[in-house]
Amino acid sequence: MRCGIRGVTATALVAGLALAATACGGGDGGSAGNSGGELSGTVTFWDTSNDAEKATYRKLAEGFQKEHPKVHVQYVNVPFGDANAKFKNAAGGNSGAPDVMRTEVAWTADFANLGYLAPLDGTPALDKTGDYLPQAVGSTKFKGKTYAAPQVIDNLGLFYNKKLLKDAGVGVPKTFAELTTAAKKIKAKTGATALYLRGDDPYWFLPYLYGEGGNMVDARDKIVQIDDGAGVKAFKTIKDLVDSKAAVTDATDGQENQLKALKDGTVAMAVDGPWDIEGARAGKAFKDKENLGVAPVPAGSKAQGSPQGGWNLSVYAGSKNLQASYAFVKYMSSAKVQQQTTDQLSLLPTRKSVYDVPAVKNNEMVRFFKPAVDGAVQRPWIAEGNSLFEPIKVQMNKVLTGSATPEQAAKATGDAYRKLLKDYK
Repeated sequence: MRCGIRGVTATALVAGLALAATACGGGDGGSAGNSGGELSGTVTFWDTSNDAEKATYRKLAEGFQKEHPKVHVQYVNVPFGDANAKFKNAAGGNSGAPDVMRTEVAWTADFANLGYLAPLDGTPALDKTGDYLPQAVGSTKFKGKTYAAPQVIDNLGLFYNKKLLKDAGVGVPKTFAELTTAAKKIKAKTGATALYLRGDDPYWFLPYLYGEGGNMVDARDKIVQIDDGAGVKAFKTIKDLVDSKAAVTDATDGQENQLKALKDGTVAMAVDGPWDIEGARAGKAFKDKENLGVAPVPAGSKAQGSPQGGWNLSVYAGSKNLQASYAFVKYMSSAKVQQQTTDQLSLLPTRKSVYDVPAVKNNEMVRFFKPAVDGAVQRPWIAEGNSLFEPIKVQMNKVLTGSATPEQAAKATGDAYRKLLKDYK
């Protein structure tokens, strides 16, 4: 995942990195020679990786050009917060959409439902599908068809500063209650706040919800669950963490503020994902890379759980160069490229075979995150799945600022869900 608010559109301008100075669009025609001959033409690729990752993904795209010299890859890095709305605007207006897009797992069903993605079943894009982790495949399906190839899988863990915890004489907390207790020692002996709490991004609310045994919805039986007792307790947990000064939070810019606080050592812990490993290690607190520890997200009063995240590769239904786009997806989701991604960025592969490669098997972050991914909580892979986060975001802000009680927040979120999901109870 990504960084930034999942499902909430930002207003920043798109920062493009192009391999050639040509305009964005669904290919440039360029399909000549694709049917039965050598691939050619242009493939425009929208990459949503963050600043610490994008140079690697650009090089990987260039690698495809080396294998297919007549195909011109136009690489564009699109900030995560802009990407969802930008793609919908381009695809809906039939102008400027990329041929291939790196889509957050919750976007795939949404885009497919709108008719913006090409089905990949029976195309060269889906290669050695039995090698994919079963849990990675779920988000690529919609109404019986496959609309993406899994590229990266992830979930949230607890990043911690080993030195700060050692200096404070506390262990890595296994529950949020333990974290609250340890916070006083951490502050007294190191001056650091125990936790940075992402109050600006509803995706980060899910471990608190899962920790109380709750969920957003039951998609199978079509029941809204977030306004039950578990939802109330989850809102109360984040409020108590901030009120007790065990955690610091911000209503905006949480991605940047959290990473900076972790890198500078002003917080001892942060709930984060593998996409921020390299970013965190770039800070002064982790000049010794071994100082960065990763543990499971702390549990609540009932359970421990982290949401499954990750990224897929999808092809625009209106692409003018489908064959080259399929080949590009096959390349970017291949075992070879996934291994390179893990070697350079410590991101988790979606192919089972890559985990057998010694360099991957011995990667410190993979060793932690792979078992965590195996036990991650699947989100509802429904067309409205991405829209479920905005009501949580609104109510998190109200709870953290004191303008709503946890009970009011849970009820308001449930009411919003039932308006969105007309046939849910």
